[in-house]
Amino acid sequence: MGRAEHTRAALQSAALDLCERQGYDATTVEQIAATAGVTQMTFFRHFPTKAAVLMEDPYDPFIGELVAAQPADLPALDRACGGVAAAWALLPAPDRDDTWRRVRLVAGSTTLRAHMWENTEQTQHVVAQALTRAGASAYEAQVAAGACMGALMAALLEWGRRDDVGLDTLVTGALAQVSPRLGAATQVAP
Repeated sequence: MGRAEHTRAALQSAALDLCERQGYDATTVEQIAATAGVTQMTFFRHFPTKAAVLMEDPYDPFIGELVAAQPADLPALDRACGGVAAAWALLPAPDRDDTWRRVRLVAGSTTLRAHMWENTEQTQHVVAQALTRAGASAYEAQVAAGACMGALMAALLEWGRRDDVGLDTLVTGALAQVSPRLGAATQVAP
């Protein structure tokens, strides 16, 4: 791991630890930087906002490519969910502990859920663009992308609230509920 990657990891770890202890809203960038042993300027070289240190999502271009690669004869909703499911299957499994801790923080914070919706809206835009390029109307693409992203968000937030079911089970089950073509929805107890 290079110096930049080490610094990013230290900032992410410090932010996660501090936010778990004292809450997201009570944690400052100054505290995160000091705990990681860097300056606030260094923090902002790596992350544009306090929320970004917890909410990084570099996968949008990849998801867009896989949505665009879905068979054109499928309805837009099936292409959107199929592309997201394909991306989910191909991406490296997230570190369960850190990812769960982050999602649990988001699930418990109104402020972070708002930031998560902003990130999700960006992904939704990428998915809708891929569908539009493949022939879907702009409205159809937005509805399909929104339904797919809503299912994904619901799965992530549910996982953050519980520890008795795996993220893969929740994500594949949520996508299958929205797009039955993906298979029978996995039944998860409330």
